[in-house]
Amino acid sequence: MAANHKGSILQFAPFQSAVDEGFWHRLSSLKLNELGIDDSPIPITGFFAPCSHSQVSNHLILLSESLPAKVTRESSAPSTTKGNRNRCSVPGTLYNTNTVESFHALDKLSLLKSEAKKIWEDILSGKALEDSSVLARFLLISFADLKKWNFHYWFAFPALVLHPPATVVELKPASHWFNLEEAESLSTAFGQWRSSDLTCDIPFFLVNIDSSSQAIIKHLRDFETCQNTGEKLLFGFYDPCHLPNNPGWPLRNFLALIYSRWNLKSVNFLCYRENRGFPDLTLSLVGRALIDDPKGLRDQCCMPNAVGWELNKGKKCYRTINLAKSMDPTRLAISAADLNLRLMRWRALPSLNINVLSSLKCLLLGAGTLGCQVARMLMAWGIRKITLVDSGRVAMSNPMRQSLYTLEDCLNGGDFKAEAAVKSLNRIFPAMEAEGVVISIPMPGHPVPDHEAASTIDDCRRLDDLINSHDAVFLLTDTRESRWLPTLLCANTNKVTITAALGFDSFLVMRHGAGPSGSCHDSISQTNIANLSLSATNTRQRLGCYFCNDVVAPIDSTANRTLDQQCTVTRPGLAPIASAIAVELLVGILHHPEGIYAEGELLNSGINGASEQPLGILPHQIRGSLSQFSQMTLVGRSSDSCTACSSMVVSEYRNRGMDFILQAINHPTYLEDLTGLTELMKSTSSFQLDWDNDTDGSGDDDECIEI
Repeated sequence: MAANHKGSILQFAPFQSAVDEGFWHRLSSLKLNELGIDDSPIPITGFFAPCSHSQVSNHLILLSESLPAKVTRESSAPSTTKGNRNRCSVPGTLYNTNTVESFHALDKLSLLKSEAKKIWEDILSGKALEDSSVLARFLLISFADLKKWNFHYWFAFPALVLHPPATVVELKPASHWFNLEEAESLSTAFGQWRSSDLTCDIPFFLVNIDSSSQAIIKHLRDFETCQNTGEKLLFGFYDPCHLPNNPGWPLRNFLALIYSRWNLKSVNFLCYRENRGFPDLTLSLVGRALIDDPKGLRDQCCMPNAVGWELNKGKKCYRTINLAKSMDPTRLAISAADLNLRLMRWRALPSLNINVLSSLKCLLLGAGTLGCQVARMLMAWGIRKITLVDSGRVAMSNPMRQSLYTLEDCLNGGDFKAEAAVKSLNRIFPAMEAEGVVISIPMPGHPVPDHEAASTIDDCRRLDDLINSHDAVFLLTDTRESRWLPTLLCANTNKVTITAALGFDSFLVMRHGAGPSGSCHDSISQTNIANLSLSATNTRQRLGCYFCNDVVAPIDSTANRTLDQQCTVTRPGLAPIASAIAVELLVGILHHPEGIYAEGELLNSGINGASEQPLGILPHQIRGSLSQFSQMTLVGRSSDSCTACSSMVVSEYRNRGMDFILQAINHPTYLEDLTGLTELMKSTSSFQLDWDNDTDGSGDDDECIEI
């Protein structure tokens, strides 16, 4: 821009923005985990530095630390992040909308005027003299589409308009404006200013050169000390622009401050620029601006007009960035997988404890139709640690009903179900921590030959170790007797246990009650499943397990059976229903104040304030029928004669260990003899009922019992 006597209008190079991906990731996390539907303005911090290259301007940059660590509504003032010599921190405001329609509907003129008003008020109050970074205040509006990872955004750098505009009568490289002695002194002064932690990130300052050509850099608040005759005074600022004929955007508000505070109509300004971190007086500019009494600028009651919306390729429009392709697929999958859960916390379920779910370890005994469905439901609830136990192989008939298998898993004799299921889970979601274990579960009624006793004991111990190392256990095997040993081991260790069983058109889903001994309470608390209240366990009977209502011990249920009786023949829609209810039951336990000790609740029972629980009632048993399209909740108490969870059985297991297990497996009547079921059956068979044949209708209605 050539100098002339009349001067030409001073034109400023617009500020340019750049946003690091880390900022969008941090904003996404804040939106999902803290902000929810709150679209209040958020104080943020931007960073810029003096131009450091003759061909490239520096941008105002947003980083992950630009956003506050925790958003609070007590104060709208930003907690500005401390800058350094490579990045000067300036305050900004973020308006992040909930919908793209709201983003488009924002009143951009009003928002810009509001931010400009803050700058004007800081000038009038003198705050800008103490903290000059407020002169570079900026505005960002955005909308984050967290399903597609699209981010719409638009920056504004509010600038107060001088009317008439300022003119410049000379603008040239600083090396042509200073003599050699002044230039050397100024370079030394800038080196000290930029090296000090106290001043390196102060973007606006005074440059004072005395009569002996010694340069001193001062704060704006020290203006009154720079009025000595014969001294040169320049108003300096960190200039992000590289252009040789235009100063950068920050000078606009700087001139407004200079005129409104000190009524100067002729201003010598210094556009400070660097080269590789050192002052570059050849790249830096010095100019003299003339301010011709702008209308309203001296009137404190009248705020000047403002401009400043950033252009996108020469047009006034927002920008869009998509981060889906640039993100690591696993990281993207993790964010997307938890999206539904985090959205639940916005309005529908604020008390949802995602951390408890993500840290929970689930053991699935059975990787068939139920096991596959339960695993998928657990994944949907954000549970990432799953172990599947099964000794079977994938058959040709499985993929149609068992959702984790394909035809490839059936070839060459079939892969082990437990291992094939884990591969499928990892394909669906790479962040899964899934493990497949191939072992057979020893069962009563299936005698073990002497030469297989050692192997059976190893399987028992391996199963016991697995149950001990997990927080919740699902019993999803095909036969009744295969559930006996896991039920016993879970009762012994007080584990959260869920059973799901299928008939042809009916299902049972139930949670087992706590074990008979209170000595295992510590093991439950260590899992951080819930804050359990144990006082109620002393006054009410335990909930029953899968075997508590049986009057016979489990036996071999597959011997002498036809093919349709050996296989689980069931209506295809039944397994997904039962599996979903089983997982929902687990989530209900995790979020109930009493956890595993919670009382069984019935529909509309109101027990223990069930209606106050965010997830609704927590039943003990759910029995459903597809033929009737019906479902009912039941409560069953523990039995002192239960062959799996009674005190007698658990105590015997603790005393005798594997010897007890082998005896229960090899001798069908042992469990019945131990628990007193044998004597009970004998007494029942000898008991005779005397029927009252009185039909005169004179009986009292109160003798009737409603069942």
